[in-house]
Amino acid sequence: MKNIKAIIFDAYGTLFDVNSAAEKCKDKIGSKWEGFANYWRTTQLEYTWLRSLMKRHKDFWQLTEDSLDKSMKAFDIDTSMKNELLNLYKVLSPFKEVPEVLKTLKEKNYKLGILSNGTPALLNGLIESNNLKNVFDDIFSIEEVGIYKPDSKVYDLPIKKYIIEKEEVVFLSANTWDVSGGGNYGYSSIWVNRNNNIFDNLDYKPKNEIKNLNQLLDII
Repeated sequence: MKNIKAIIFDAYGTLFDVNSAAEKCKDKIGSKWEGFANYWRTTQLEYTWLRSLMKRHKDFWQLTEDSLDKSMKAFDIDTSMKNELLNLYKVLSPFKEVPEVLKTLKEKNYKLGILSNGTPALLNGLIESNNLKNVFDDIFSIEEVGIYKPDSKVYDLPIKKYIIEKEEVVFLSANTWDVSGGGNYGYSSIWVNRNNNIFDNLDYKPKNEIKNLNQLLDII
């Protein structure tokens, strides 16, 4: 890939494992912990899209709590676990290869950023709890524009900050709808297909698909 001036990462599901909060409680939740974690994540995302369409914005932390409430009812999980699960969501674990890959990219002098639905407080908390504080040049939150991905206003944020062309941005996400959002916007989007999923039909097919971030180093 040529003429790359910035590498921008989605956070949730791409750098950080969204299921790690429930996994840390799997002894209490039992064998249904993974189904519960996936349901919580899906509901959370549905709320971002629905609230964007309805123009009734709530920040990502509020939606995380709202979607957890529904998920706990759906899976009959003791409500006394709510605060524990929410607190664990603030300190999600990164996927194992993430710290070393980011360090390598930093040493190559790429401009690195996060572009996420998360609030600035949530994202900065994740960065600090995982010792990634000096890695990223910028943290872009949708709260700057008040609407969730995949609205084009979100993908505008790094372009306006760096004053670069869209195709000079490599954008990585594990979420196919986000890859398509960034790709249709004009980014060079890469799909991080960690779970051998099928890509959505949303008018964009990424030129590159990787199973983890280690493979990014072979591409750029």
